[in-house]
Amino acid sequence: MKNIAIALAISTLLSNLVHGQTSVSNPIRLQVDSLKSLYAADGFQLVKESPLQMESEYEIPVVLPLTQGTFYQFVFIGEPSSRLYEVRMFDWKERQIIFQQKRWGDVDGNIIAFSYIPPASEYHMMRPVQVNKKQKKNLTGYIMVFKKTK
Repeated sequence: MKNIAIALAISTLLSNLVHGQTSVSNPIRLQVDSLKSLYAADGFQLVKESPLQMESEYEIPVVLPLTQGTFYQFVFIGEPSSRLYEVRMFDWKERQIIFQQKRWGDVDGNIIAFSYIPPASEYHMMRPVQVNKKQKKNLTGYIMVFKKTK
């Protein structure tokens, strides 16, 4: 619980810093716009989105308040040139509840998407990471959180 509280403070600071500094590359922008349209057509509402300025092999904590029984869809988009993408999600008690990994060359390569229905209303922490051997700093990432409305 202490780690999530610290991550919440860091996440708040990062969200204030990240928005002004991160420019989203055109391929990622196209993927973001396409996924927003796709999820909207399926009855999802965008509740959070944020570009992320990332470094290779370093996780970025994103703390999210989730409501019990609500159907959420989470999306992370990494830099297309990265070789590995991972997302872990933890509940308030710091139990890992989601782990997904993609590698360069996978069909949907740089996009990780998963759904989750929280059993309790509490904060959760999503921790995306990507590994890029050529570019170590200033990697672009993008997260989106949708909730089912229809």
